Amino acid sequence: MLSAIHASIPNHWLPLVAISKSENWSRRETLTATAIAGFAHTASTILIGIVVGILGFTLSDAYESTFRIIVPFILFGLGTLYIISGLKSPHSHSHGTENIVGNNSKTAIILSLSAAMFFSPCLEIEVYYLSAALYGWPGIITVSLVYLIVSILGMILLVDLGLKGAARLNWHFLEQNEKSVTGIVLIFLGILAYFVY
Repeated sequence: MLSAIHASIPNHWLPLVAISKSENWSRRETLTATAIAGFAHTASTILIGIVVGILGFTLSDAYESTFRIIVPFILFGLGTLYIISGLKSPHSHSHGTENIVGNNSKTAIILSLSAAMFFSPCLEIEVYYLSAALYGWPGIITVSLVYLIVSILGMILLVDLGLKGAARLNWHFLEQNEKSVTGIVLIFLGILAYFVY
C-alpha cells in the first residue's frame, strides 16, 4: 500500500510527463525512461533496505520475542513522527527531478533523472524491511520485489495517464500531505503488525 502511495507522488512521475512533452518523446520512449528512472530509484531504496533487513534479521534471531513487540512500536512511532513532520512542514518530499536543465540528449536526460532518483531513496519504505526481517531472507526478498514492481508499475501507469491528460488532475492534496499519509499508513501497519505477530 505504501509503495502505491509512494509511486503516486507527483514528483515521481510528473517531471517525466513534462520532459516527454517538451522533448517530443514517443509514448514508448517516455515509458522506457520512466522504467529506467523508477528502477534507479527503487534500487537505492532496496539496497538500504537489505542492510536494514540484515540488521533486523540478526537482531530478531537473538531477541525474537522482544523484536516481535518492538517492530510494531517502531512502525507506530515512525508513523507518528511522519504525521508531526507533515503538519510542521508540508510538501517537503523531493527527488531533485524538478530542475533538470539544458541538454536535449535523451540519454543525458534519462541519466540525469536516474541519478537524481537513485540518490534520493525513500526512507519511509525501509521500515518494511524491519518487519520483513522476522521472516529472514524470504521476507526481505518479498518486500524488495513487491516494492520494486508496485513502484515501477505505478510510475509507468501514472506517466502513461499523464501523457493522456491525467496530469490536469489535482494531485495537490497528496503532494502537500505526503508525510501525513505515509504516517497514517505506518501507524496502521504498526497496529496490524502488533496483532499479527
